[in-house]
This record gives sequence, C-alpha cells and structure tokens, in this order.
Amino acid sequence: MVGYLRRVGAVPVPARPAVPAPATAEEELLDRYRRYLTGERGVCEQVARAYVRKVRRFLDWRARVGGAGLAGLTAADVSAFVVAECPGRSTRLGRDMTLSLRSFLVFLHVDGVVAQSLAAAVPRVAGWRLAGLPRPLDPGVAQQLVASCELGAVIGRRDRAILLLLWRLALRRGEVAAMMLDDLDWRAGELRVCGKSRRVEVLPLPWDVGQALAEYVRDDRPRVEGRAVFVAVNAPHGPLTPATVGRVVANAARRVGVSDVTAHRLRHTAATEMLREGASLIEIGQVLRHRQTQTTAIYAKVDVETLRSVARAWPGGRS
Repeated sequence: MVGYLRRVGAVPVPARPAVPAPATAEEELLDRYRRYLTGERGVCEQVARAYVRKVRRFLDWRARVGGAGLAGLTAADVSAFVVAECPGRSTRLGRDMTLSLRSFLVFLHVDGVVAQSLAAAVPRVAGWRLAGLPRPLDPGVAQQLVASCELGAVIGRRDRAILLLLWRLALRRGEVAAMMLDDLDWRAGELRVCGKSRRVEVLPLPWDVGQALAEYVRDDRPRVEGRAVFVAVNAPHGPLTPATVGRVVANAARRVGVSDVTAHRLRHTAATEMLREGASLIEIGQVLRHRQTQTTAIYAKVDVETLRSVARAWPGGRS
C-alpha cells in the first residue's frame, strides 16, 4: 500500500540515508577487500562479510602485538598469527580462518599494500580429506518432513515446495533463496540453478517438484514486483533469505519430532538415496554440482553393501 501511494505521488518518498564512509584506514582497507571479493572473485555478499570478520581478527591481533604497518608484514608474522589463533579451534574453523587469511594476503598484494604475496606463508591446518561421514536422514524421514506441511494454508504449500527442492534436487538453502521466476523453464521442465561462485547449471524438474512449484507460483505467491520465487507470506513480502529457508526445515523437523535436521542434511539424504538406487558417483556429483569427483567420493563410505563386496577377510578370523 505504501509503495503504491509513493508511486502515485500521494506520499513523499523518503530520502535514502547516506552510506557512511569508513571511519578509519583499517575500515577503508576492509571495505576495499569486501568489494574485491564480490567484484573480482565472484563471492556473494554474505560470504564476503564472513571473510571480512575473520580478517578483522588478524588486524586486531597485529595491533595487539604492536606490529608495524601492513607494508612491513613478513612470513613470520603470518605464521605467528596462525599458531596463536588456531589452537583450540576445530579443524573446520581453523581451515576457514586460514582460507580467509590467504585470500586477504593475495588481496594485499593485488592492492599494492605489500610487495609480494604472502599467501604461501599461511600454514595448513592438519586434517584428513574425507575423514568424516555424511549424515543423511533415516529412510522415510524426508518424506515425513514434506508430509508435515499444512496444505490448507499458503505457508504450508510454500514450505512444501521448498522442502522438495532441498530433498529431491539436493539444492543448498542459498540456492533456493536466490531462485528467480526466470530460472523456471516450464516447457522444457528444467530449473536453472545459480550455485557457488555464480556458476549457473541446469537441472531437470521431477514431476512432483514441478507440480508443487507450479501450484505455489500460480495460486499462492503474492503479486509483488520482485522476481524472487519464494517470498514472505506476510507484507511487505520480501524475498526469503537462506536463514529463513533453514528455519523452514527446522520447523518441519519440530512438527515431525526429530532433532538436528538442517537443509544440508537433506542434500546428504538425496545423495545417499541416489546411491542406494544404483546411481554412480559421477551421476551423483552431476546432480550435486560438485566441481571435483573427490568431493563426491565421500558418499562411497556409506555404501555398505558395495564395501562388503570389496572388503578383505580379517586375518585369522571370519569376514
């Protein structure tokens, strides 16, 4: 209503607040780094802000130890920070920290702050590739999550379409939130997915997913100017965020009575079910849109029947 009144001139349009300029040289540097990530590296704004938060810890640490300006940064300084910050962190958090630091050190060289890149000076966090196990849901739980949506309400029909996309097409929650109406090709029965690093790929729409999407878009989606597929039920009908998509999964899990269910576990569930039905790792990797086959190889660890066929007998005992 307010938007309409502003367009017809009945209500004045408020002036946009001026974006505050960075207050310090450090904030200005971090702002340039954020724009480098989004503009040059193709990183989304949410991930760029996460990188900036981690890099800020490095700048704060350097200020505490009384280091000179970044122009005098050395490989020993970089190693000292990692040694001081990583103990007590999990392997994943340590890797996230070092990944952000390497990216920042490359930027410092590109931006002309340091004479040469010190990214290679960042020690690697010890860990073993594919050491963990995927955590799929028990058989039938994903179907229960979908069935728990109240089809008599708009929000229930919207959430059902979201859950089907996460489960049947193994989409990430950010990919669901970023989906636009132009990404749906109804005649070809295809969905265009904008994934990590702005990679765009096309997936076929299964009939049940396509039907749920079509019914939501045709009958339930609020008539708004934006092109986002999934929007809030209540005004002002803004597009859903990745966090909101995650809450859709959490609410469904609460209705079913299961705990520790995330959108990513639905992705693991989809991959495991495909493996159980006889799909190859290459085919699963294509659906999950993995860049490397090694990333998909972790699902071989949950294929118990195939592992039994290649397991060797234990010496001196029964296999």
